[in-house]
Amino acid sequence: MSCSTQKDTFLSRTSHSMSAKYNVLYNGNIAFDEAKMQLDDSYEDNFWERLPIEPLKIEEEIIPLPGQSVNKDTEAQGFDKAEEKAVKSIQKHSMVIDGYEKNSQIDEAYLLLGKSRYYLQRFIPALEAFTFGIENYPNANLYRDTKIWKAKAHVRLQNEKLAIETLKSVLRNVSLTDEEYEKAHTAMAMAYTQIDSTHLVVDHLKKATYYLTDLNQGARNLFILGQIYREQEKIDSSNMVFESLTYMKNIPQKYKVHAAIERAKNYSDADSTSIIVYTLQDLIKNRDNRPYLDELYYQAGIISLANESYEQARGLFELSVIHNTKKPYQKSLSYERLGDFYFDKTSFEMAGAYYDSVMQIPIDQNTKRIRKIIRKRESLNDVIYYEHIARKSDSILTLANMSEEESTIYFKGYIEQLKAKYEAEQIAKEQFGANMGMGEFATSNNNYDDGGKFYFYNAQLVGLGKQEFKNKYGNRSLGDFWLISQNVGLSSDIEVTETKVELDTSLLFNVAYYKEQIPKSEKVLDSITQTRNDAYYNLGLIYKEQFKEYEIAAVDFEKFLEIDPQENLILPVKYHLYKTYEFFNTEMSNKYRDDIVTNYPGSRYAEIIKNPKNVLESSNDDNSPEYFYKIAFVCYEEEDFEYSLRTVNDGLDKFKGLEIEAKFELLKAHLLYKTKGEAEFMDKLNEIILNYPNTEESDYAEEAITKFSALKEASQQN
Repeated sequence: MSCSTQKDTFLSRTSHSMSAKYNVLYNGNIAFDEAKMQLDDSYEDNFWERLPIEPLKIEEEIIPLPGQSVNKDTEAQGFDKAEEKAVKSIQKHSMVIDGYEKNSQIDEAYLLLGKSRYYLQRFIPALEAFTFGIENYPNANLYRDTKIWKAKAHVRLQNEKLAIETLKSVLRNVSLTDEEYEKAHTAMAMAYTQIDSTHLVVDHLKKATYYLTDLNQGARNLFILGQIYREQEKIDSSNMVFESLTYMKNIPQKYKVHAAIERAKNYSDADSTSIIVYTLQDLIKNRDNRPYLDELYYQAGIISLANESYEQARGLFELSVIHNTKKPYQKSLSYERLGDFYFDKTSFEMAGAYYDSVMQIPIDQNTKRIRKIIRKRESLNDVIYYEHIARKSDSILTLANMSEEESTIYFKGYIEQLKAKYEAEQIAKEQFGANMGMGEFATSNNNYDDGGKFYFYNAQLVGLGKQEFKNKYGNRSLGDFWLISQNVGLSSDIEVTETKVELDTSLLFNVAYYKEQIPKSEKVLDSITQTRNDAYYNLGLIYKEQFKEYEIAAVDFEKFLEIDPQENLILPVKYHLYKTYEFFNTEMSNKYRDDIVTNYPGSRYAEIIKNPKNVLESSNDDNSPEYFYKIAFVCYEEEDFEYSLRTVNDGLDKFKGLEIEAKFELLKAHLLYKTKGEAEFMDKLNEIILNYPNTEESDYAEEAITKFSALKEASQQN
């Protein structure tokens, strides 16, 4: 009466089939489904790039041993359990009699075994399980499904041709179900993605969406299709796909929200701004979309920028930062936009602070975008430095040029402002002292107009509390055991006293004191003037060459010419103005063009303007920059570094502002490496990247820095 796996009886077949289906495989499938759901929920899609068709993160750095999973996360343990149940089902309930399997559930066990190994990223064992099931159970109900999974395993093992052949054989079957059609075409799109056949990826994704049985994968396929259409600049098709996704029901919320965001990314003048803005606002109001508020606010800010509502855009970007929780890349984008906003407003210190915030976020710092931000931030250091010098020097020289009467009137006005500020501070201190010790009373009565009932909502109460704490405990650093002592080795009963410093107002409100600070020496004033001139010249170069802010650059160059400039820089600055005004003021550009040609007819700059072709052909002329460069380069190759460096410096002085200047600087970097060492070389390369962006020399310098850094790291490891 026993139900042996070796007896081909109705009772044995039924018993083992029922036990496998409703006991072992049932529990295995439950474990698999729960693990798959956890895997999908925990997978973090990067919606700023084209999504992978299958959401599975491949851990390439870890190669698992046989029987070992890549990790032991919750979902991995679920797949382990599913694999264990599948193996148990095969071992205890397989009925191979006379070469034929009598248990109809074993093919499902092999499929579950292969799928579990697939998600544990053990693709070769998974392929073995799928292959065994296909070869030994050709008439099974899950035969075609198993072949599709086998093709996916081939894709993961980079056997795309085998995968495509397998899937084509599946698709030739006329009895495929809608679910099998969708799975086969999705797997085919995966294979063609690996071999970069984009048009075939589109074709199979479209066919997969005809049979929308799996709403999760179907929505994902549509989303990817919309992304590809945008890459191909088929914006209308992309818009249709994303709009259809926003109206679909019962699909994961992340696809609906990001479809609306992607549709907003396709915004153009032909679109209705009000409809797109309304859609984003509607999504923002929905409490279910709180995890996506940072992205929604950011995209709304982009739309506001496109419509020149700059202050509104700034507010939206700030909201994006505030609502960001765990998306470092999105936060970096928001900070970058805020930095750009303040940069365009010439608030360079604020812009620099936001760019600093970008660089503090834990994302890949070696991307082109981040490297560009780093260079821009470093350039801002120079801008802030020179702007400070220019403002300070202008103020000093303005005061120095005032008459006695004018300076007296100016400082009297300044002192009146100081007195008003000082008196306001004294009144505030007196009021604060009168309220000391009244924190509890104030809280219970709530007589403050600017605060709420809750203590920490009232800034004045918080301030009183801080002062009471300071009076009782003194200055305590933030840390554990703060109540025991302020510093290690000091007992807690030491009384902490504060030293009050009285402000000496005898000089603060004295006109004569300020007038005495104004420099009178001609030598000092000449030095300040020279410093200011250099600042305006460098500011003009930075705005023109690095930031492409031509209007601001023109203003600084004009200021340089107005204030007793250095003789050897007048012509280069006029040439810079000629080139700068070309971008926004043709009349002024022509004015400086005529000035150079008329007043400096024999100069290199005039020759470039009049006969640019002849200049290129006259590279062997003894006075040409090309000739200077050739001499310096030949000397460098012959290791006459001192003469080469002198020639380079002469060339930089003589041909300042010309395009060949970057070549001279790059050669100088190599000369510094030979004569000064690696540190000077690296500093010069960084200077070239900052001062000559978007040039061949800048690209070379960036590549050289990368190679040197890699070599240095390799040598340290060895």
